[in-house]
Amino acid sequence: MNTNNLKKVAPRARTAFIAAIKARAAEFGITAKGHVEYQLSGEVLQVAGFTHPARIAPALKRLQQRLEHEGFENLMEQMAYTWFNRFCAIRFMELKSDEGYLEHGVRLVSHPSQAQGFEVLDRAPEVIDSLIGEGVELNKAVLLDLLLAGNEQEALFRELLLGQCHRLHQAMPFLFEAIDDETELLLPSGLTRTDAFWRELVDGIPEADWQQVEVIGWLYQFYISEKKDEVIGKVVKSEDIPAATQLFTPNWIVQYLVQNSVGRYWLQTYPDSALPRAMPYFVFPGEQPIEVQDEYARFTPDSIEPESIKVLDPACGSGHILVEAYNLLYRIYEERGYRSREIPELILKHNLFGLDIDDRAAQLAGFALLMRARQDDRRLFTRDLTLHIHALQESRHLNIPKLWQALNLNADWDRGQVQDMFAVAPATLAANDPRLSLLNDLHRSFLAAKTLGSLIEVPAEQVQAIDDLYATLQTLSISGDAMQKPAAKELLPLLAQAAVLARRYDAVIANPPYMGSKGMNGDLKEFAKKQFPNSKSDLFAIFIERNLDLTTAAGVVAMITMQSWMFLSSYEALRARILGQHTILGMAHLGARAFDSIGGEVVSTTAFVLARPHLPTYQGAYFRLVDGNSEAEKAAMFKEALA
Repeated sequence: MNTNNLKKVAPRARTAFIAAIKARAAEFGITAKGHVEYQLSGEVLQVAGFTHPARIAPALKRLQQRLEHEGFENLMEQMAYTWFNRFCAIRFMELKSDEGYLEHGVRLVSHPSQAQGFEVLDRAPEVIDSLIGEGVELNKAVLLDLLLAGNEQEALFRELLLGQCHRLHQAMPFLFEAIDDETELLLPSGLTRTDAFWRELVDGIPEADWQQVEVIGWLYQFYISEKKDEVIGKVVKSEDIPAATQLFTPNWIVQYLVQNSVGRYWLQTYPDSALPRAMPYFVFPGEQPIEVQDEYARFTPDSIEPESIKVLDPACGSGHILVEAYNLLYRIYEERGYRSREIPELILKHNLFGLDIDDRAAQLAGFALLMRARQDDRRLFTRDLTLHIHALQESRHLNIPKLWQALNLNADWDRGQVQDMFAVAPATLAANDPRLSLLNDLHRSFLAAKTLGSLIEVPAEQVQAIDDLYATLQTLSISGDAMQKPAAKELLPLLAQAAVLARRYDAVIANPPYMGSKGMNGDLKEFAKKQFPNSKSDLFAIFIERNLDLTTAAGVVAMITMQSWMFLSSYEALRARILGQHTILGMAHLGARAFDSIGGEVVSTTAFVLARPHLPTYQGAYFRLVDGNSEAEKAAMFKEALA
């Protein structure tokens, strides 16, 4: 993949998308000065000199509310990256039309033989027939009239594009919203122009560069590169932490981390497994002292069911590590004899978990993982899947007492049935309900979720209560009454993200954010000082400690971080914890120039694998790769050392 094209296109696309979104917003009376009130007259809505159908009023109202809550620039940024992500997703899938990624097999934003043409307009009738169905509202007669009119290509293209988004909502609700979502209002005009805001995604990136799902991660990194330049070296606001800290991890390093954590976990129980043949960066542990062998035997399970393996990336970005973990897990299921068509769904359902503070990154991580699984299961989009990948959301907007009352979980009291005069009063009963206490605890924990992210601690002993309440609310969100349904839907995301942080994992794998204390805002700096005194100097070091706490008793942590924790006096207490309570299984000391996308000596790194148990005499495998001048050189040096 030639990332030079992506590096040029993505920042320009960000500028073009934001400008187009702002122009469209002005057509609904939304500007940096606020919003203009709209007027309804019969079937027409008028605002800021523009006329729209009256049916958009509810979505416009939601958009105005978001403007007041989020601010103009943040809202425009969010809308721009949402549509950028969607166009990237559709472009990726349409180039796999022969494999049925889009059910009609027709290109949406390009043409196989006509430069700047649209195959979807040439084959509109069959696309319409394919899209119409559950969850998609298209008026076939109206669309055919637009087609026959000859001069309504823009309107027809818009309706088909939105219809495709609605169809994809069924498989990817995290990326493609439901019908009448307010993001649809801000889909800009001029979609079919040769200079349309999205055109460079097609014209500026060769089709060959879209073949691997990693293109999504690269586009995202380059998309936010200008924002990174704006905030780097400054005290970073919560909303700017993703841009300041995210970095796409080279593939060979990801393989090293995954193979020596997930792969090692499997091989400890099954040393005769054929898995190493698929793990070019796996480091065999070699002969160990007898006391190490005895200790390993004590905590190594006699057998492992593939569904039981839990893998977490607590700062998942665009999902690169999760995709690589999927690849290895697939081989583990195959080795155990599972049917190939069952494996993708099982992996997504049971094995992989990801968190990030950045909504757009989590969208792309979910998309990348689904695309990888779709390669192995052509019917994947028709299955009822729920990914365990979440953009952490703050709880500030949740009114727990009001939502609790709407849930009416203690229904017998609220229905006014005759009760014993000495029975506990309803208010007392509610106050003592452990489910309400749990919701209050979680509400407090996630108030600053966009700042603290996966550093938020949810006690492991709460996981069963969280799962039970989640199941209850899931049922109510479908079959509850008019009060229960919206209340349950509002609380489900809080419980879902809490469940991920309450679980413990066999492997925690991460390229965590790098941010020194000078860049931390006041809330983050105070939290680090109070909760992680041993590693407070940088976010990456805090994540080393946090990830160790997220593992099972026999779990493994695999990370790539700055190398400074190995040397500086400010990390002496962190080193003491690692050496005194845990075990370094191996390390690849990369030094500078491990990331081709970052030139020079800017970042010096090390990749390593830690075991949660303490094995004082364990003999780890260490690789000195600091002399390599590029990703490729360091990977070659590593393979040569292995050989």
